Amino acid sequence: MKTLIRAATAAAALATVTVACTSTAAGPPPKPRTSPLGAIRLVAYTSCDDLLSGLREHAARNVSAYGFDGGILPYAALAKDARVAAEQADTPEHSTTNVHEAGVDEPDAVKTDGNRVITVKDGVLRIIDTATRKVTASLRLTEKGLPGVSADLLVSGDRALVLMRGGDIMYKARDFVRPGETKYVLVDLSGQPKVLSTIKTQGSYVDARMVGSTVRLVTRSQPEITFPVINGEVSEAERVKRNQAAVRKAPAEAWLPKIEITDASGTVKKDSVKCDRISHPADYTGTSLLTVHTVDLAQGVTAAGTDPISLAADGDIVYGTGSSLYVASNPRWWMPQPVEDTPDTPATADTPATAQTSGGVAPAEEPTPTDPQPTDSAEPAPTPSPTPAVPPEETEVHRFDISSPGAPSYVASGKVPGRLLNQYSLSEYDGHLRVATTLTSQDGENSSSAVYVLKADTLARTGEVGGLGRGERIYSVRFIGPVGYCVTFRQVDPLYTLDLRDPAAPKVTGELKITGYSAYLHPGAEGRLIGIGQEASEKGRTLGTQISLFDVSDPAVPRRLSQLFQKDSGSTAEWDPHAFLYWPKTGLAVIPLFQQTESGALVLKIDDSGVSKLGMIKHPASEAGIDRAMVIGDSIWTISYDGVQVNDAATLAQQAWIPLR
Repeated sequence: MKTLIRAATAAAALATVTVACTSTAAGPPPKPRTSPLGAIRLVAYTSCDDLLSGLREHAARNVSAYGFDGGILPYAALAKDARVAAEQADTPEHSTTNVHEAGVDEPDAVKTDGNRVITVKDGVLRIIDTATRKVTASLRLTEKGLPGVSADLLVSGDRALVLMRGGDIMYKARDFVRPGETKYVLVDLSGQPKVLSTIKTQGSYVDARMVGSTVRLVTRSQPEITFPVINGEVSEAERVKRNQAAVRKAPAEAWLPKIEITDASGTVKKDSVKCDRISHPADYTGTSLLTVHTVDLAQGVTAAGTDPISLAADGDIVYGTGSSLYVASNPRWWMPQPVEDTPDTPATADTPATAQTSGGVAPAEEPTPTDPQPTDSAEPAPTPSPTPAVPPEETEVHRFDISSPGAPSYVASGKVPGRLLNQYSLSEYDGHLRVATTLTSQDGENSSSAVYVLKADTLARTGEVGGLGRGERIYSVRFIGPVGYCVTFRQVDPLYTLDLRDPAAPKVTGELKITGYSAYLHPGAEGRLIGIGQEASEKGRTLGTQISLFDVSDPAVPRRLSQLFQKDSGSTAEWDPHAFLYWPKTGLAVIPLFQQTESGALVLKIDDSGVSKLGMIKHPASEAGIDRAMVIGDSIWTISYDGVQVNDAATLAQQAWIPLR
C-alpha cells in the first residue's frame, strides 16, 4: 500500500514496523508458528457472567506492560464507479460515487442526485443546486473552530447520514476529531436541512455500506479499563502482572459498547450492546470488539435504536454486496522483542524501502545482511537471548447476511494465510468468496501471493492458486465475474490473469511483465482493463503517475495497448478509488494529479484503443488539490477544499466557481 500520496504519520509508522519486523539476531530467523486454517465458528455468550469470564481471561493474556496494544492497522483504502439512469425526466444524467459493487453505496465526502450536490467540509454540510450552481442551504454540525474534521456522507432521497470520524488516527481517517467524538448525524435535506438525530458510538469508525436506504455501520472499540499508574523503575513482567490484575477486576460493562442517541428535541437515550448480542470466535484476544449498527435512512432512528450486534474480534476492512457484509481482520504487524548486547545489522524487507517525497515513492535497493563477525577472544561467544516465535500471518474473515431488514445475522467465519491489501482483495461471486493475500517472509525473498476460494455459506476452503509474484507483494486486485486480475511489484509489474470458473481449481492463465505497477484496476469497455499507478525504472524506482489500458480479451495473453505517463507526479486515485471518475458513455476519465509544476484534475479520453490527455482542470488560487470529480449533464464538476468548479465536458471551459470558504 505504499503509494505516492500517503500520510506522513502512516509512512513513518509503517517504516518503523518494516525495520522492526525484518531485523534479525545472530542465527537463523525464527520459523513462523503454524496453526490449522479453515472454517472457524463464532460462539454467542450464554450470559453476562459467561461473557465477563471469557473476555477477562482472554484480555488478561493479551494485555501488555502498557495496556492494550492493538498494533498498527493499515489504512483501509475504498472502491468502484457506477452510472445510474435518471430517476426523473428532469434530472440530469450524472455519475455517482465510484463503488466496488453495483448497488452497494459507500461513504464519501460528496454525493449528488443530479439536482443537488451535497458536500460536508469542516463540520458544515452544504447543498448546491446544480441548475443555479449556487449554495442554497447549509448546516453546521460541529462547533466552530474545528477545521480539518473528517466526515463522509451517505444519501437516500431527502435523508443524509453524516459520518463524523473520530478517535483512531492510524485506523481510518486522514485527519481526526477529538477522541471519543465519533458520531453519525441523520439530516433531513428537504427545505432548510435540519438534524433529526445524532448517534454517538463507543470506539472508532471503521467503514459503512448502504443497500437501498439501509446503512450498516462498523465500529471498533476497546474495553474501558483504567490501568494502574506505575512510577519508578518497575520491570516489564511486573507491569504486565499489575495490568492483568486490573483486567481481571473489570466489570462486564467495561467491554459492552455504549451507544448514545439524541433526537431532534434534544432527548438523550443511552444504551449498550446486550451480552446476548455479543459473540466470539474460537480464538480471540478480548482486547477489541467490532460492532455493526443498522440505520434505515427512510425510517430514521426508531425505538430499536441502531439494533447493534458485536463480535469479540478485530477488523479493519469492510466489503459488502447486496446480501452480504464481510468484515476482515488483517494480522497485526509483528514486532520482535529487542535483543540486548548484539551488534546492529542492516534490516531486510519483504518490500523495498521507500522514501516519501513530493516526487514519488522511490524503492531503494535492499541491503545485504551483515554476517556474524568472528571473535578473537578465547571466551565462548555469549548465548543470544531466545527469539520469540513469529505469530502466524493470517487474515480472519466474518460474513453476515444483510438481505433482511433489521440487524444482520451471522453466517460464518474463516481464515486464510497472509494479509489483505484492501477491500478489493475480497469478492463474492456465484456462492463463493475469493480472497487475495500476500504472505510475507522474514527475508522478503520468499514472499508470495495467492488467491483462495471459500464457500460463502461456511467460508471453508474450496480451492486456491498460489505462487504469485515470488519476492513481491500485491499492489492491486480486481475480480470481474469469473476472472481475476492481480498486480504484484518489486522491480517489475507482473499483471496476472486468473481463471476462477472452477472454484476447486482456480488457475493462472496469463502474465504480463512491464515496468511500474497499477495501484488501482477498473473495468473498462468489453475486454479492457484500466490501471492507475506509478511508472518505474527497471530497478523499481518510481517515476510518476501512469494510466494504462490493457487488452484482456484473451486471458492467456494480456497486453498493454496504451500508457499515459506524467513525470514526477502522483494521484490520490492510486490509493483512494473514490477519487477516480470514469464515464463509460463517452470514455471520459478524471483523476486528481499532484506534481511540482502544476496540480489539478487530469482529464482523459479512454477508448478501445488507447488513453489520451484532454487537458487539466485547475481551481483558482487554490493551494489545495482537487479531491473529486463528477459528471452532471454536459459538465464536469470538480471539488477541492476551497470550492466547487464547473467545466464544460467537451471543451473544458470554466462555467462556474462556487467557493466553500
